[in-house]
Amino acid sequence: MKPFAYVRAERTEQALAACAHRPRAQYLAGGTNLVDLMKLGVADPPLLVDIGRLPLDTVDETPDGGLGIGATVRNSDLAAHPLVRTRYPVLSQALLSGASPQLRNAATTGGNLLQRTRCPYFQDVSHPCNKREPGTGCPARDGVHRDLAVLGHSPHCVATHPSDMAVALAALDARVHLLGPDGPRVVPLTDFHRLPGDHPEQDTVIRPGELITEVVLPPPAGAGAYRKARDRASYAFALASVAAVLDVADGRVRHAALAFGGLAHRPWRARAAEEVLRGAPAVEETFARAVDAELEAARPLRDNGFKVPLARGLAVRVLTDLAAAS
Repeated sequence: MKPFAYVRAERTEQALAACAHRPRAQYLAGGTNLVDLMKLGVADPPLLVDIGRLPLDTVDETPDGGLGIGATVRNSDLAAHPLVRTRYPVLSQALLSGASPQLRNAATTGGNLLQRTRCPYFQDVSHPCNKREPGTGCPARDGVHRDLAVLGHSPHCVATHPSDMAVALAALDARVHLLGPDGPRVVPLTDFHRLPGDHPEQDTVIRPGELITEVVLPPPAGAGAYRKARDRASYAFALASVAAVLDVADGRVRHAALAFGGLAHRPWRARAAEEVLRGAPAVEETFARAVDAELEAARPLRDNGFKVPLARGLAVRVLTDLAAAS
């Protein structure tokens, strides 16, 4: 065990001050991912700042009819919240498809967004990994990559982001509220996670010392649903997943938002598909054409090409079901 310091913050200002001069310090909430990475030797923060007692654990309706979700709201509480279940079922479904009930009881909104990839090379310190040690290589490209990226990857990394919740939040146009040494700022969820590019070690755009304080959802823009394909019925990460929000009027798509999980280094917002869908007939043929337009960008590796038709089938079915129910 590598020694580390521990501070339990009672106020947000105290948490920020504790991290201000410790660049590698990390905030601790549920710890369902960070503690595991520390046990594996992947993470070795010199200081953990416990934010579990900060007043960031509420879900509140915003003045415009949206929803503000505190960073330390537990996944299980968020999934069961009446406003989430009735107005944002896509988010509730995504949360309930992730992990186990025990983990959902501990995991938090902010921690879920910051969880790191489950790529086996990243988690095994006996292997090189550009995400863990930049410049050492990406053995997954020629090694075990069945579960890894088919969209947006680079020669330096083919890891995927593991979150289900973040995929739903991407489709819902969520905004991430941050507070750090330079003050508050707001980042669209779709810009919060990065593609690997030349710096796969940077998962997000969060800056040193910044704390996620809240995730804010706009008012509902349509009916939503989440669907996930995995190797077993529960407690497994997505091979592919789809979050969709659809609004149909007079048989045509008035609003469509589509995001994929399990396919890329970040939740993949399907902008090309949405462009095809906008104003088009809400029929299965349109949905198939739109999803094909998005997945043209896929570049599967040797063993994960099956993800492309899998994601296509999930997306077309989810959109078709939403249209039929409208």
